[in-house]
Amino acid sequence: MNVTHEVGLSSTEIAWLWSTYINESLSICFTKHFLHHIERNREDVKMLLEKTQALSEKHIEDIRNIFSKENFPIPMGFTENDVDLSAPPLFFDLFSVSYVYGMSRIALVTYGKIISNVARKDIRMFFSKCLESTTELYNTAIELMLEKGIYDRPPMIPYPNHIEFVHKKDTFISKWFEEKRPLNVIEISDMFFNIERNYFGLILLTGFIQVVKDEKVKQHLIKGKQLAQKQIEFLNKTFMKDDLLGNIMVNSEVSTSTTSPFSDKLIMFLISTLNTQGITYIGHALAASMRLDLVQEYSKTILEILAYGKDGVDLMIENAWLEEVPHTPDRKGLASIGT
Repeated sequence: MNVTHEVGLSSTEIAWLWSTYINESLSICFTKHFLHHIERNREDVKMLLEKTQALSEKHIEDIRNIFSKENFPIPMGFTENDVDLSAPPLFFDLFSVSYVYGMSRIALVTYGKIISNVARKDIRMFFSKCLESTTELYNTAIELMLEKGIYDRPPMIPYPNHIEFVHKKDTFISKWFEEKRPLNVIEISDMFFNIERNYFGLILLTGFIQVVKDEKVKQHLIKGKQLAQKQIEFLNKTFMKDDLLGNIMVNSEVSTSTTSPFSDKLIMFLISTLNTQGITYIGHALAASMRLDLVQEYSKTILEILAYGKDGVDLMIENAWLEEVPHTPDRKGLASIGT
């Protein structure tokens, strides 16, 4: 006899559904802005953006249905109040392709983690479909970037002519942690994509700094830009020392508009989200790197990102922009313990 157990949502399932809802509502605001200003001769870019928006709207609808069946409060997220379609375009058309690429790349990593952490069948199926559709979106974005000549490939190295094994532990350890040892391909990969990620943030921050009016928000964004520039400078210099070309940013991605198309609440949340992802990527690079200069720099960078993130959260709380994550009841408060 088949027995089906009806269970509610676990805390992990609530966490990822809630976070996905918030992030997809932000995505809709961005794609609406991009679509509103897309040039007529950019039909391929328009199709990518329409696909992005349709996926976000589908994910929002599915999560809303799940929460409604569970009598769970629907998050507010971001709405039409957080995007001003009458504002001039803040970024050039092709940046919208880079935006879809950058955000879908983050989503791929996130959805893979989510699927391994949820158990209820409908939730697993939902996030499995999210991963599948996001993979398709990611591939479409890369193909378009390659076609437009705006996709940067990681550095190329000569193929080795034979395989090698480590025979002496003391030699291996001392050599591995040498600062001047040539970079290996794992370290190169992490360095390249951390440069790419910081350039992506740098373009966004350049545009946002240009349009925000709140002085505290502006100063926070300026600090974030300096932090991104510092990471790029170190990683590019390290590449150059190994005779590998560094990556170059294209500054023309940002328009000259000084009118913000997005609310300060949305801008701060996006930067906070990218900052959190930065910790994940730097943490992976730290774990995979064993060259002394990289380990030292990544360790310092994580602390700087954490401090910057705390300042951002404090600023959002100060302005009542931070929607609170669902949490357990305050049992001591309910029982009037310690009051």
